[in-house]
Amino acid sequence: MTHQLRFDHIGVTVADIDTATTFFVGLGLEVEGRTFVEGEFIDTVCGIPGARCEVVMLRPPGGGTALELARFVRPDHTPGSPTAMANELGLRNVCFEVDDLDAELERLAEDGYGLVGGVGVHENIVRMAYVRGPEGIVVSLCDRIG
Repeated sequence: MTHQLRFDHIGVTVADIDTATTFFVGLGLEVEGRTFVEGEFIDTVCGIPGARCEVVMLRPPGGGTALELARFVRPDHTPGSPTAMANELGLRNVCFEVDDLDAELERLAEDGYGLVGGVGVHENIVRMAYVRGPEGIVVSLCDRIG
């Protein structure tokens, strides 16, 4: 039986890779690399012949699971649902723990990124909020309170 070795990355397809990269760097992720991918590998993995994709890999400080941002040069991206709510099927959010949720929410609001709902408290252990980032990406932010 094969066993998972580690959680390597989460991939998010975007139209504006620069704006998305700036957003996630602002949350504290670090750019690990940026490149274009095309040829047999990407054609095979994605099942899209002739694909060309720009990729930015970001990681939290000190390592851990990466966030892969991908922008298709060809074929052009297919629009998603930028106003999707938590009950729409599919990947709905990525979550990051921050050291000061209120300060982070204020900073993001100044950059034009608003709350999806409000700030919730779960069992006096964690405070959490969903923020709608670039292209409708929902980012969950939390801080530990207990």
